[in-house]
Amino acid sequence: MRRMSRAVLIGLISCLGMQTPAAFAVGGDIALVVRPDTPADDLSLGEVRDLMLGERQSWNGKLRVTLLVRAPQTRERDVVLKIVYRMTEGQFRQYWISKVFRAESSSGPKIVYSNEMATDLVLSIPGSIAFIDATQVPKGLKVLKIDGKLPGEKGYALK
Repeated sequence: MRRMSRAVLIGLISCLGMQTPAAFAVGGDIALVVRPDTPADDLSLGEVRDLMLGERQSWNGKLRVTLLVRAPQTRERDVVLKIVYRMTEGQFRQYWISKVFRAESSSGPKIVYSNEMATDLVLSIPGSIAFIDATQVPKGLKVLKIDGKLPGEKGYALK
């Protein structure tokens, strides 16, 4: 029997409506997206980390940050856990359970199940922030620079 190419296998999995396993995910840059009215354009990776850890909970003292994170076993989540959080899945879950238990945050990040769900919620929730596949950024969202670089540029952090 012929071996199936990686692209054909991913296409088949997608057509069946199944989640693409992380081991088969096609690698590309991950974009950090917000609404156009969010008062930010360029963040350092440290600032992104502070936002995602809930250390910084507002954009300008008034606009509350709402964290949107992809569901487990997605490439976007794997990249964010590794590069931004620097945690395993278990450490991530324990971190947010502890943070909420200590009343340092009212809730953990909201889970989104697709890039489309993430972009819809970013557009409808002022102050929200999400990580999505850079090839799937729709018109109407702002892609934030990280350390002065956009997805696709040499040295971009979220690969």
